[in-house]
Amino acid sequence: MTPLIQLVRKQELVKKECERWSKEGVNITFEIRDNRKGYKAGALREGMKHSYVKQCDYVAIFDADFQPEPDFLFRTVPFLIHNPKLALVQGRWEFVNAGQCMMTRLQEMSLSYHFMVEQQVGSSTFAFFGFNGTAGVWRISALNESGGWNDQTTVEDMDLAVRATLRGWKLLYLDDLKVKSELPCSFNALRSQQHRWTCGPANLFRKMAGQIIRSENVSLWKKMYMLYSFFFMRKLVAHVLSFCFYCVILPATVLFPEVTVPKWAAFYLPSLITLLIALGRLRSIHLLAFWVLFENAMSLLRTKALVMGLFETGRVQEWVVTEKLGDGLKTKLIAQEPKEEHHVRFRDRVHLLELLVGVYLLFCGCYDIIYGKRTLFLYLLLQSAGFFVVGFGFVGKYVAAASS
Repeated sequence: MTPLIQLVRKQELVKKECERWSKEGVNITFEIRDNRKGYKAGALREGMKHSYVKQCDYVAIFDADFQPEPDFLFRTVPFLIHNPKLALVQGRWEFVNAGQCMMTRLQEMSLSYHFMVEQQVGSSTFAFFGFNGTAGVWRISALNESGGWNDQTTVEDMDLAVRATLRGWKLLYLDDLKVKSELPCSFNALRSQQHRWTCGPANLFRKMAGQIIRSENVSLWKKMYMLYSFFFMRKLVAHVLSFCFYCVILPATVLFPEVTVPKWAAFYLPSLITLLIALGRLRSIHLLAFWVLFENAMSLLRTKALVMGLFETGRVQEWVVTEKLGDGLKTKLIAQEPKEEHHVRFRDRVHLLELLVGVYLLFCGCYDIIYGKRTLFLYLLLQSAGFFVVGFGFVGKYVAAASS
């Protein structure tokens, strides 16, 4: 079955469901477009052009795999009604398939920290955070005043949040408002998602940094937060530092013993940061070592994507829809498609750059065992194994391309 046939079938199921609710008196409309111009931003922009939108003050946005609770609007819209300066109210993602495999557990750790700390701190301290593109309600007047949905980057959600903030609007994140969603459980889907989530913000920083500096509606402290903390440190430096320091420089000290790295930089500080991240999901604290190895292995992909975004090269505008299997969101409303078995091609799994880094780390580890006087080989051998696992794609569930 080809992806196009699967899409048509799903559209038919959604259309039938909308028709069923319409017959019961619910004001509901099923809308699709005949092209992918502008990707998600283009789809949202087209949706806002319909005549019935003029009768509305707010728009709620959910990706296809999200299932909000019945009281979602009752818990979000009042904030917008009582605070005319508020442009957006967003909830927290809750992952129903986090226990599906090791890879989804590790993703849950990272994203739980992102929502519990990064989003909540930005919202409570500066009334700014990067909109996650779903599980949120926008004030339509603020959306339009900020220029609407823009497809200049692949992170139209973050783009709009930045432009709204520069117009003087405030954003609110509610950590106790949880919305069920699904994590990608195939590695190729995760790679595509992480490429977009890294390349997009880097490209947005390139295009919006000047506007942030020149903005007259934002205080100096908020500008500092947006430029330094939000963009420079979290979206740029964090990815490059993880790969260059832990996967290139630290292993190289084995080959050049005259070069020493302070213990606080190599061990104490990273351990503290890792423990803080684990606080976001304590039930997975026993997976911390695996999380560190996996994140370091993924840092290569993110560093590549970051360079593409900053210099607008390669796949900077690539948008691949993140594949979700739907295992964690089975409902009575929409029947599940029967699963098909496909032959797994070895070449679809292999990622050459990760394998090359794995060989480099393995060499450094063996060199340290034979000639070195440190115990760094323990980390090097484990991290090389991590790169080999990622390089050969032996992580997550494998979903082969379907055939007709």
